[in-house]
Amino acid sequence: MRKLALLLMFPVSALLFAQTKYIMVIHGGAGTITRESMTPEKEAAYRQKLTEALQTGYNEIQNGKSAVEAVAASIVILEDSPLFNAGKGSVFTHDGKNEMDAAIMFGKDKSAGAVAGVHTIKNPIKAAIAVMQKSEHVILSGRGAEEFARKKGLDIVLPSYFWTKDRWDGLQRVRQKEKSDKTSKNNTKNAFEIDQKFGTVGAVALDKNGDLAAGTSTGGMTNKKWNRIGDAPIIGAGTFANAQVGISATGWGEYFIRATAARTVAAKMEYQNKDIKSSAREVIDEIGAMGGDGGLIALDRDGHVAMPFNTAGMYRGTVTEKGEIDVQIYK
Repeated sequence: MRKLALLLMFPVSALLFAQTKYIMVIHGGAGTITRESMTPEKEAAYRQKLTEALQTGYNEIQNGKSAVEAVAASIVILEDSPLFNAGKGSVFTHDGKNEMDAAIMFGKDKSAGAVAGVHTIKNPIKAAIAVMQKSEHVILSGRGAEEFARKKGLDIVLPSYFWTKDRWDGLQRVRQKEKSDKTSKNNTKNAFEIDQKFGTVGAVALDKNGDLAAGTSTGGMTNKKWNRIGDAPIIGAGTFANAQVGISATGWGEYFIRATAARTVAAKMEYQNKDIKSSAREVIDEIGAMGGDGGLIALDRDGHVAMPFNTAGMYRGTVTEKGEIDVQIYK
């Protein structure tokens, strides 16, 4: 009778719908991603690779590895795929080069590492982790970051490794549009009109110790100039983690930097006592009001997730502590 009395104290809905606990969330970029523009074969390829990334990260957590190791394992899968704008699939700059950024942050002690503007590091996320764990710095860039990665034994490849036809053709389309806009004296923002700024990948993981880590990796923006750096490697903008929540963003980096997007999600939770979904949604709404677009993923220490975006779609997925994987693409 006593057990029955205790059960009756809780609503039936609470008994039937226990909170699902997520331990990893990933994204593969946001943008003009619609069913109409996606072939069944391409959609299947994206779903398969996102599922592989989630399964790989989940396996790390199940094997007792840290959140940092789980994030790295998932992001490496995405960096090695030409489907995403990171690593192998990185877009081209105006000068026809691949220029990559990445960052990692460990929530327990707020240690962080990042690299920016690198051309020869096979997996930039590994370089970011090396900066965090094996240097006294937070961000290294360009040749210095590449030399550091080489000395730490990371895989260094020829720049040609990152060349893919789809990304090269994408650059040519943007260049042609830019040229025609100038010829027609069109005043539109031609450098940004074509959806060339998305595709960044990221992951947030919650390990068995209850620690969080967030990581982000990107090839940046098609046709970018002057060694432009976006939000991905900037701690507090595109990447952030503390003991309460981890965040990774994707989108028009200039706006995420100005909004200090990732840190603001955490601050809303910490100082305003808001839940993860409200905090994340408010940040994306703020970015939208500023004129920017994109999305973010967030995971808190209790296993709640948020994945808001203001574009047509965002490659994203979750895995629960029971290993249940869910991959989504469209709104």
